[in-house]
Amino acid sequence: MAPSRLSSSIKAASIKSPVKLIVLCAIGAAQADDQILQRVLVEGSRGNQLGVADAASAGSISQQELAARTVYRPGELLEAAPGLIVSQHSGEGKANQFYLRGFNLDHGTDLRTSVDDVPVNQRSHAHGQGWTDLNFLIPELAVRLDYKKGPYSAGDGDFASAGTASVVYANRLLQGVASVSAGQNGYGRALLADSLDAGQGSLLYALEVLHNDGPYTHPDDYQKLNAVLRYSAGYANNGYNVSLMAYRADWNATDQIPLRAVRDGQLARNDAIDSTDGGNSHRYSLSGGWRRTSEDSASRVNAYMIANQLDLYSNFSYFMDDPLHGDQFAQPDRRVTSGVNASHSWHQHTAGSNSATTIGIQLQNDNIFNGLLNTQARRPLAVVRRDHIVESSAALYVENSTRWNGALRTVAGARVDSYRYDVRSDRAANSGKAGDHLVSPSLSLIYGPWQTAELYANIGNGFHSNDARGATIGVDPRTGAAVDKVSPLVRSRGMELGARSSWLPGLQSSLSLYRLDFDSELSFVGDAGTTEAGRPSRRYGAELSNYYKPLKWLSVDLDLAYARARSRDEHPEGDYIPGAIEGTGQLALTVDDGGPYSGSLKLRYFGPRPLVEDNSVRSKPSLTLNARFGWKLRKGLTLELEAFNLTNRRDSAIDYYYPSQLKGEAAPVNDIHFHPIESRSLRATLVKSF
Repeated sequence: MAPSRLSSSIKAASIKSPVKLIVLCAIGAAQADDQILQRVLVEGSRGNQLGVADAASAGSISQQELAARTVYRPGELLEAAPGLIVSQHSGEGKANQFYLRGFNLDHGTDLRTSVDDVPVNQRSHAHGQGWTDLNFLIPELAVRLDYKKGPYSAGDGDFASAGTASVVYANRLLQGVASVSAGQNGYGRALLADSLDAGQGSLLYALEVLHNDGPYTHPDDYQKLNAVLRYSAGYANNGYNVSLMAYRADWNATDQIPLRAVRDGQLARNDAIDSTDGGNSHRYSLSGGWRRTSEDSASRVNAYMIANQLDLYSNFSYFMDDPLHGDQFAQPDRRVTSGVNASHSWHQHTAGSNSATTIGIQLQNDNIFNGLLNTQARRPLAVVRRDHIVESSAALYVENSTRWNGALRTVAGARVDSYRYDVRSDRAANSGKAGDHLVSPSLSLIYGPWQTAELYANIGNGFHSNDARGATIGVDPRTGAAVDKVSPLVRSRGMELGARSSWLPGLQSSLSLYRLDFDSELSFVGDAGTTEAGRPSRRYGAELSNYYKPLKWLSVDLDLAYARARSRDEHPEGDYIPGAIEGTGQLALTVDDGGPYSGSLKLRYFGPRPLVEDNSVRSKPSLTLNARFGWKLRKGLTLELEAFNLTNRRDSAIDYYYPSQLKGEAAPVNDIHFHPIESRSLRATLVKSF
């Protein structure tokens, strides 16, 4: 809502409705603060982004819609963002696999994820660049999910080229909640969360314990302990909060297995080859945020310190490299990440227009100890490499948002990023220092002379950082052969045309057509379990998102996405990008009339992918149907039933194509390696509100 429109609305409201006046004043105070409170006026569970979003592919999902979703694991909460797929190819404690806009994002590369403005992606990680472990997420605390796609925002930097997903936690719970869940395959979960008045503010606490075996022959035995303690005072746009979070987990892993072993009867679909694969991890964090908003300005600061640890054991090639001991390897990673984000906005108002200019700074430092070891049954056999990495970055950005008149808005920005790497390796040839910097401009034009529609044009540059070890490497630590260094920062270039409409009462629709180029593609290397910098790429795509609420008690979500991904250079192997997703779809029906019963059905389509550069080997699509039923037994007491993979399909959660060697095989065999989707399972949850 523009300030000029807001002023006239306030004048009218002061005469007709004091309550409406109060709400409008609150909205006016908060509109520099990404219009958090404005969405209070929106009916339905998905916020209407007309006049708010800067692109057709940006949006916001409210607490009501998030709570209605059926999620097998916490990371699947991000699937509320249209076109985003969250999968898993290993044990439950491992970071999820993400797919968006024609990308196999591996464990989070090019999808910038944050919780309360604290970054989740981990740079120069032992297992994969941009490692995004969301297992510490507690869905009941999430009050909003904001998402954007494409490099069109000056405030977003590393890993944000395909998109961003920002989870906002509650400062205060309206009601306390205690829940107990039980399900098939050894699933059990308990949660206790509440808010207490404390001094001038509120103290929120949450404690979660979870166990899950999964449907696997060798159980995952995933054990998780999770806690949040948060003090807050004031309001979302004028206040502060301080949060402590703690997460610990350990698990076994059934990694992907070769298709040939299932076809010839050596293995069942849920079997493992190396039963000692798995890992353990912890995440401890201290963070705080402060915001001040006035009529003409807004300031925000947040700071964080995170201690992450992971010990991961994997075996993807079995007995190809070491027929005696097997090919299991360990990727330990320990780090302390600290950072500060600060921004200030100024607002200018004239008779016919208004604008806001924001300047911000982002600082981050990672102190990392990681390595790669050959192991057998989690016991070290040999050290391939060990490294101490200090990776530091600083960014300065400026962005101006101007509403020129009732029909035209623009958002223009630019950011400068500077990175410094200091790698101390166990091999002198792989030690060294490196640095890089990039300037990333962006521009968005929004045209909407209509009350029910807007048109968007977006263009911008982004980037992802490469692993610091690749920027200083001199020799392959396994063979000793000389290797080339990679560029520390890799540029992306995006453009998008889109439209958003609410022409039919209760219907919100958006359509976007995009192109995204990368100077170098990151790809997964199956036999090493890491990502490496590869060829330049280009993606075209189209996305259609619909949210329809035809009746007060019924809502329908229909999201469709298509992408074409190709390498941009000439190569005899071909120009397809292995793992690049070509299509996704989601249809969700939610029923809730406020009475004792509620329910939802979600159909998810995960499209096929090429698995090799010449497209001669492809994955098959997967289709899953999940369901949820809620029954309010009495005031404050609810029973929820959830069903996953209701039709019990035998599809793959993920597919790779690479060589491996089983015991008894004379030579490596190129084959599809897959991880099955979980078989049909049921869960029941008893929720007590107080």
